[in-house]
Amino acid sequence: MGELARDWPLTGRTEELQFIDRAARSGGGTRGVLLSGAAGVGKTRLARETVAAGARRGAVTRWATGTASARALPLGAFAAWTEPGGGDASRTLNRTLDALLHGAGPAGALVAVDDAHLLDDLSALLVHQLVLRQAAAVVITVRAEHPAPDAVTALWKDGHLERLEVQPLSEPQTAAALEAVLRGPVDSTTAGRLWKLTRGNALILRHVVESELKAGNLRRVRGTWRWSGTPSVSPVLADLVATRMGELSGRLRDVVDLLALGEPFDIALLAQLADPAAIEEAEARGLVTVEQAGDTLWAGLAHPLYGEARRAALGTLRARRLRGRMATALAGHPEHHGDNTLRRAVLAVDSDLPPDPVLFTEAAAHAALLMDMALVERLARGAVAAGAGFEAQLLVTTALAATTRHDDVKDELAVLSAMAVTDAELVRATLVRVPALAYVTSGPAEAEAVLEEAESRVEQDGFRLQLTALRAYLEATQGRLARAVECATTALAAPELPGEPVILASVGLVAALAVTGRADDMAPAAARGHEAAVRSSQLGFLRAPLIMAETTGLILAGYLREAEDLAAGFREEVRDQEFGNELSGFIMGDAELGRGRVADATRRLREALVGLREHGNAGGFVYFCLLSLTRALALAGDLPGARSSLAELEAERSPSFAVLDPELALVRAWVTAVEGALSDAITLAHEGADGAARRGQYAHEVLALQTAVCLGDASVAARLAELAGRVDGPRVRAAAAHAAALSTGDGEGLRAVSVRWEETGDLLSAADAAAQSASTHLRRGERAPAHAAAARAHRLAQACQGVRTPALLEAARPVPLTRREREIAVLVARGLTNQQIADRLVVSVRTVEGHLYRIGNKLGLTNRRELAALLLDG
Repeated sequence: MGELARDWPLTGRTEELQFIDRAARSGGGTRGVLLSGAAGVGKTRLARETVAAGARRGAVTRWATGTASARALPLGAFAAWTEPGGGDASRTLNRTLDALLHGAGPAGALVAVDDAHLLDDLSALLVHQLVLRQAAAVVITVRAEHPAPDAVTALWKDGHLERLEVQPLSEPQTAAALEAVLRGPVDSTTAGRLWKLTRGNALILRHVVESELKAGNLRRVRGTWRWSGTPSVSPVLADLVATRMGELSGRLRDVVDLLALGEPFDIALLAQLADPAAIEEAEARGLVTVEQAGDTLWAGLAHPLYGEARRAALGTLRARRLRGRMATALAGHPEHHGDNTLRRAVLAVDSDLPPDPVLFTEAAAHAALLMDMALVERLARGAVAAGAGFEAQLLVTTALAATTRHDDVKDELAVLSAMAVTDAELVRATLVRVPALAYVTSGPAEAEAVLEEAESRVEQDGFRLQLTALRAYLEATQGRLARAVECATTALAAPELPGEPVILASVGLVAALAVTGRADDMAPAAARGHEAAVRSSQLGFLRAPLIMAETTGLILAGYLREAEDLAAGFREEVRDQEFGNELSGFIMGDAELGRGRVADATRRLREALVGLREHGNAGGFVYFCLLSLTRALALAGDLPGARSSLAELEAERSPSFAVLDPELALVRAWVTAVEGALSDAITLAHEGADGAARRGQYAHEVLALQTAVCLGDASVAARLAELAGRVDGPRVRAAAAHAAALSTGDGEGLRAVSVRWEETGDLLSAADAAAQSASTHLRRGERAPAHAAAARAHRLAQACQGVRTPALLEAARPVPLTRREREIAVLVARGLTNQQIADRLVVSVRTVEGHLYRIGNKLGLTNRRELAALLLDG
């Protein structure tokens, strides 16, 4: 840990360093810089790096530090260069100046003074003289909130020194610093949480990282650093925070402790619980901030770590008593009912007050609307323990289902079912139970059985329609799409359908429309589902599957920019919700992959997968994420990574998500293509297309056939032309044109298709089409258009962040081989034996040997190593 502290990087501080270096080197005018900022923002670190840079270029460097103890002595900060004994102050000053500058050569001298606000008057005068005489370059740090001696202040006020206000690290700078010091990627949720906790203060960030590493909360998971749990306030961090807070009297401690347990808090109510004069003192000392919202003044702690430190120091009994007092005060103010109810319950559930099952149940429902499922479970369990009934148990089960707690949810589902007495309760329980069984615990068979039982028991039409809406959801995910559309349409036609079944029917309908090629019809159902979800305490968490279904439909149709905008909006909306970054990160990564930004998508999908894995199968989202990640790794040419991810994907496959079988076939096709077996890859793409066609998933069929075209299959033009008349969106039309140009060997047509793909935003397909154009022109000996198309393919591949598809590799490494010869050559380059190649291509070993003989003659190669160097990239 000591090494980590010493090596804490200056990542993201390049502009400040360049500014300081320029100021320290400039001649004639200013010869240095004054760095001002709050404690811990990095002033000293910047100054030390500047001194180190000066030493590297040959300057004599000096470092002095102002301290409270040395301030009592004349020239105390420069005692190391001051001769012992008394004497005239002016003479002592000049001798100290000479000692500081002794040995300076052509590169001059650089003097740094840290914490110059603590200098005694004579030391401040010495610094003033250094600058005015331009005897040395000077770098000074001062703490913004402390007054500095007049001689120091005058240096920047009179223009002799540049002044730089050193700001806390921004969120991107914090993320970059974390990745540099931890030597690996840090997920965005972790970086964001650490930035908010530390407010970008570099010193505090360093101590928090050290503390969380030691506690095991900050750890590497699947190659990505991730922070889970609550901050552990180490003794070192506690001392640092205590020093910043200063001595707390009993009155001040009451104010801080109350806010640590329940900030923000209404000032008027806080004044009933603590001394008003102490509240004013806390604000004056920078411990508390006060902000106005409407007619109310709200008090909060000035730094998040103040609350963490005080909560860690509070005893259990004192904390319970203070929470009880705050909850009682809130109970007397029923205004802003919803928010007040939730705040009261959060305080009361861990207080010395008697438990209130009605309050806890009502508050848990409010928490569900905010998608804080951990709080929903905590409050609802408190309600159940206090004697609440079905409603509270429904909320417990909802929270567990939403967070995919596999081991817990099944038991709670059984309890919920036993508590359901009326038809209304049976239906509400079934709306939660069936999705939990299908996607979290048991699979579709048990879920179907439970749904069928409920359908047999319920007779009232209104309740049966709710179960019909649930069936639409189940049918859609299992690929029975006509039935899904029928059930969803029937349910949604009922004007009095409650919100929860509206959500289920909307997700089922949107998912079915997305894959059947009716993306232009999705918007009304999606809008109705979103509207219902934001008001639902039971199934609001299904907004994520709804967004996923909608973005999938847009991507399949070729509305790629719209898909990315939708995903980005959802990510911004849920970034602070539990599970939100992981779910939205996957959806965003999928949209980025659709645009061809392979590196961005890979990183985001990997990060999402790490978080999703903490929730078991994450209700199927692990499977969804692996589908996209495996394809991204294959497109990037990462064969080991793609193979490993594919194995994990196959293990996650569930009959609950049969609708995604065509996508699984395409993932297999891309991994096979990277291995070099293009014939097998094209066969797999056709299998995906055929399976999609049998189920009526025409949008998936288009994508599968387009994939075959990008892999070099020239046989699907007629089918794509037929699909262009029944599938919505620009993808099918561009894919049909692409297939037609490839089937006729039209190099110029392929270039035009590349332009068309780029206009839709699909840079990956545009790159493949341009690469195929280059290869087609080259086979015909048309060198000029071949070079132009290859240059276009190269530009697009760069925009795709290093994508390495077979078409691009062929264009980048043109060789005079037939398609079969190239396929065999790549398999050889991948390390396969002649027998393995023969088995894979279903030919004889003798046939493989004959091809290798001709390949060697054409290319003038004598061994497999030379072939690998020629054909493989890296």
